[in-house]
Amino acid sequence: MKKFIIPVLFVIAASGCNNSSQQGSSKVDSISGSESVKHELVLKWETDSMLKVPESVLLDKANNVLYVSNIDGQDPWKADGKGSIGKVGLDGKIISTDWVSGLESPKGLGMYNGKLYAADLTNLVIIDIASGKIEQKVAIAGSVGLNDIAIDGKGVIYVSDSPGKQVFRIENGKSELFLDKLNGPNGLFINENDIFILDNQAMHKVNADKTLTKIADGLDGNADGLENVSGNDYIISCWEGLLWYVNADGTKEKLLDTKATQKNTADIGFDKDSKTVYVPTFFKNTIVAYEVK
Repeated sequence: MKKFIIPVLFVIAASGCNNSSQQGSSKVDSISGSESVKHELVLKWETDSMLKVPESVLLDKANNVLYVSNIDGQDPWKADGKGSIGKVGLDGKIISTDWVSGLESPKGLGMYNGKLYAADLTNLVIIDIASGKIEQKVAIAGSVGLNDIAIDGKGVIYVSDSPGKQVFRIENGKSELFLDKLNGPNGLFINENDIFILDNQAMHKVNADKTLTKIADGLDGNADGLENVSGNDYIISCWEGLLWYVNADGTKEKLLDTKATQKNTADIGFDKDSKTVYVPTFFKNTIVAYEVK
C-alpha cells in the first residue's frame, strides 16, 4: 500500500473526457460555459497492486470495508470462472483479494439487507455478506452483458446492460425490461425516488414515463461510475481515466485526468461522511482513495 498526503491538482479542462491535458489549476468546461474550479481531490492512499483487474468498488459502512469486483482477465466480457470479489480495509490495506470466488467477470456491485449483489455477465449473483458464500445466481433473460447495479429503498434492483443497450428491473427474484433502445448504459444511481443513468456519454434523470432528461454531457471516454456527493451534486468517472464533479445546475468540473499514464478510473464508490471517493484502476490492479474538497 502506498500512502500520500499531497493534493491532486486540477487538470486543464476541455470540452469532454476524451481531451487530455497536463495537471494544474485552471478553468473547467461545462454545458453553460467555463466557471471557476470549486472542488479538488486530495490523495489519501493507494492499495498494493494485488487486486485482479478491479472494476467496481462498494463501501460497506457497517462493516468498515470495501468490496471490490475482480474481473481477473484481459477480456472484461469473458466467462472464464476466474472472477471474484475482494475486500479492502478503509485504510487501504487489502484484506482478501479473493474473498468470494467462482464468478465469471463481475462488474457493478450493490448491497441490501445483508446481501451483496454482483452483475456477472448475464447473471445477478447474490452473496450472503456474513458468510461470504454465494447464495444464488439469477439468470437475467435477454441480457447480454450486465454492468452496473442500483438498489432502491425497497430492495428493487436495477441493472444496466451496456452491450445490450438496456436496463433491467428485478423485484422479488423476477426480472423485467425497464429501459431499452439506449446507446450503451452504464452507471446507475438512485437518489431517494429519482433514478439517474449514464448513457451516450451523458448523465440523465429517468422520468416517470421512462423518458430521459439530460443533466450533464461531454462525458466522453466511457462514462462509467456515478455517485452522489450531497444534494444534487455528483461525481462521475470515465473509464479512460477521468473524474468529473457535476454540480446541481449541470455544470461540471474536471477533478482528475490520468489518461496519459493509462491509469483507468472504473466504477467508483463513495463515502459521504468522509467525502472519500474510491477509484478502481482496472488494469493497474489497485484502488485509489481521494478526499473530495
